[in-house]
Amino acid sequence: MSCCKVPVLIEAQVEMVSANELENKSLFRQEEDATQTKEASLMEQGSLSTSFPQHTPKAPKNSVLNSIKIVIFCNKLNLLLPFGPLAILVHCMIDSKGWVFLLTLVGITPLAERLGYATEQLACYTGPTVGGLLNATFGNVTELIISIFALKNGMIRVVQLTLLGSILSNMLLVLGCAFFCGGLVFYQKDQVFDKGIATVNSGLLLMAVMGILFPAVLHYTHSEVHAGSSELALSRFSSCIMLIAYAAYLFYQLKSQSNSYSPLDEESNQNEETSAEDEDPEISKWEAIIWLSILTAWVSLLSGYLVDAIEGASVSWNIPIAFISTILLPIVGNAAEHAGAIMFAMKDKLDLSLGVAIGSSIQISMFAVPFCVVIGWMMGQEMDLNFQLFETAMLFITVIVVAFFLQEGSSNYFKGLMLILCYLIVAASFFVHEDPHQDGI
Repeated sequence: MSCCKVPVLIEAQVEMVSANELENKSLFRQEEDATQTKEASLMEQGSLSTSFPQHTPKAPKNSVLNSIKIVIFCNKLNLLLPFGPLAILVHCMIDSKGWVFLLTLVGITPLAERLGYATEQLACYTGPTVGGLLNATFGNVTELIISIFALKNGMIRVVQLTLLGSILSNMLLVLGCAFFCGGLVFYQKDQVFDKGIATVNSGLLLMAVMGILFPAVLHYTHSEVHAGSSELALSRFSSCIMLIAYAAYLFYQLKSQSNSYSPLDEESNQNEETSAEDEDPEISKWEAIIWLSILTAWVSLLSGYLVDAIEGASVSWNIPIAFISTILLPIVGNAAEHAGAIMFAMKDKLDLSLGVAIGSSIQISMFAVPFCVVIGWMMGQEMDLNFQLFETAMLFITVIVVAFFLQEGSSNYFKGLMLILCYLIVAASFFVHEDPHQDGI
């Protein structure tokens, strides 16, 4: 009997052990399920992110001399910085408008690029979405400062043409060069970007065209209720609406679409992890803020000399003011966007390139243009949204062309080349265009 009881006892012990193991496994499963649901809820709340690795930038501790070395002496383009003081010296000694304009134009170029660099350094501490916004904002500081100085001097057409040229330059030249250079680096595939964000950006650009188009249509159809005043009143009302729309766009971008610039797949996650060390800032947050202030003040000083020399340069060089304002000034002012957009495209970060190029165009058309109308209203200057028929048609066609290029959500070097060639056509058109309203300059 005892021999028969031993196997029974062994079987009972085995059954008890297996039952305990099953209970332990079920407990572990419950704990794992609870952990997974907690992580999922944290991801939904934004505490954890599956898109970005948790990489906190290390703020370097630089001395004053080391900071100056990094910002000033480590960039070859800064060899052009002495042209700024030289322009002031030429203005004081011989007052040659042509030379002052040329030297100032060359001297502002590295300042615009360094503004973009300092903004990128500051963006390392703010995150990608706010960083893209800062890049677009400070990238347009040069044009905005030039426009305010010109508006103060009553040069309304220079303001209109400079802002218009900056929009055209960003949409065609900057975006085209980004597509072209990125397509050459990744020639075996089409680079992709977020089609939904591109659609929203195209809609905002079309809204800006609508705000600029209607005052021109009202003027040329001679259908104003009060001749001369209705056009100005409509421009000021539309400017206020455009500023509200831009504020709503910022809220949408920063709150509702806070992950707009986040990578969308595992491959880009791996790229972010491998390049995390390369993207550590070279200067601290406060150093970036101080350098932004210094560079903005220096750009403001040179912009005053630049605006004063525009008319003299046009006469001495026999070049239309429309070409100088629409083509030459924006190319210099967009140096930061140009460099940033190309760099991002060559790293296969095309969403960031679009955020810089198209985002900058949106900021100028939806903020800078109506802002100058409101500032002119405060100054007593009759700045309006009537950019005249030729310029408005140029802007409308450009927005339509770019919207068609963005609708597929992909890019290659051929699309980039087409955009660059379109910009050459625009530049040639303004070179042979005589502005009939130069008396307002």
